[in-house]
Amino acid sequence: MKISLSYPPLKSGKGIPLLSQNRQFQWFSNPTYIYPVVPAQAATMLKANRFDVVWDDGIAEELNYNEWEERLLKNKPDVIVFETKTPVIKMHWKIINSLKYKTSNSGYNPFFILVGDHVTALPEESFENSAVDFILTGGDYDFLLLNLCKNLEYFKNNKIDNFTSNLESGIYFRKDNEIINTGKFVLNHDLNSIPFIDRELTKWKLYCTKNGNFLKTPGTYIMSGRDCWHGKCTFCSWTTLYPEYRVRGYENVLEEIDLLIDKYKVKEIMDDTGTFPIGGWLRNFCAGMIERGYNKKVILDCNMRFDGCSFDDYKLMKAAGFRFILFGLESANDDTLKKINKGITTEQIMESCKNARKAGLSPHITIMFGYPWEGKKDIENTLKLGSYLLRKNYAKTMQATIIIPYPGTPLFDECLKNDFLKTQDCERFDMKESVIKTETDEDFIKSAVQNMYRNAFNLEFIFRRILSIRNIKDIIFFFKAIKFIFGHIIDFGRKSQA
Repeated sequence: MKISLSYPPLKSGKGIPLLSQNRQFQWFSNPTYIYPVVPAQAATMLKANRFDVVWDDGIAEELNYNEWEERLLKNKPDVIVFETKTPVIKMHWKIINSLKYKTSNSGYNPFFILVGDHVTALPEESFENSAVDFILTGGDYDFLLLNLCKNLEYFKNNKIDNFTSNLESGIYFRKDNEIINTGKFVLNHDLNSIPFIDRELTKWKLYCTKNGNFLKTPGTYIMSGRDCWHGKCTFCSWTTLYPEYRVRGYENVLEEIDLLIDKYKVKEIMDDTGTFPIGGWLRNFCAGMIERGYNKKVILDCNMRFDGCSFDDYKLMKAAGFRFILFGLESANDDTLKKINKGITTEQIMESCKNARKAGLSPHITIMFGYPWEGKKDIENTLKLGSYLLRKNYAKTMQATIIIPYPGTPLFDECLKNDFLKTQDCERFDMKESVIKTETDEDFIKSAVQNMYRNAFNLEFIFRRILSIRNIKDIIFFFKAIKFIFGHIIDFGRKSQA
């Protein structure tokens, strides 16, 4: 059986879709490709179980739609899997419907599968609007995909009782115009059992350079866990996928890093766990990096919370090879931080960011504007704090966006309950505009996003960055970052295009 994990090119005047392995969807002016770890693990697991696997990322390969479709139809996979998100779900429906029509007329009938946070929140919706065959809910869709493919012969031969009795929880399918599901997904899989990703199979080099976070290339992604040990932020779409936090053993992660250094010659690794493990796990992992000498061979990056580490932890992380630490700042207003259940205060934000920088790390802060309850003064507070951290070099880089209430999140439910939504047209949930009714006008919100990026042209910011340059890599990274900053200013300045 041939299985294709596919990212079809998406026709739009908005830019390049940042879809794979991403918690918040955006269209980017500059090409940015994030290595999709869970789909790559799915591909590796399928291959290990003797399935014929095709890695088919038409977006990262920069194909046009016709080129991608022609290649897909030529390959004739039996199963086609799309990772999807809210702003592009309608595009995926159209693609599935079109391909179903074309393949059925030629006597070739592949199965189509959708995975991701949107279809986890609203699984029945895609059956109502497309000819999709299966939906895998939850974040362990690598395990579910393998389980499904092992039992598809029962489905093909109309042995539905055998089929359903062998399926794991969380799988939806259509049979005789009836939508059947195997119950709520369960996150009980052993992450240590996943074989290390076959990166040749999954064409890892497509993603190893066009990523603004990498100081050194080639770079790649791993995940030590799924997903965040806090797991309560009301806006986060991945709490839909991973309501429980699980981690791999630190020794298992070290072995994967050894493989990446030795076999793939990777120079930088981003661990895309929603929040990197802390406490004893972190200290044991860092000690292992130092003892094995990996800290001298590769740079590490990760996601972290401001309440996760002490100054001593940050110093140990620096010694272990960590560089880039991504923090979710989100807002500089304590009332907002409480409302979104962030679990931190502005005082913690300031102290932790300074400690990380003092330890020699490079903090990256993410900021969101457009909360329904925030007025201009609140927005200005966040702009002021973010700008201060950047200009004083306590934060090295940042990302600013407009908050989006994704279906399945508590924030979405709150917006529905309080009539905060301007629209429920999912195509508009792409951060090009505010879909939430706010106390401030949309132009003010967009200007706040742009002004955050304009800090890069502040003289104090530039002066401190020049002082921090140590080698040619720093210079290259600085100018690469400027290119991305111009792109982000454009992204939030132009009107949305269909």
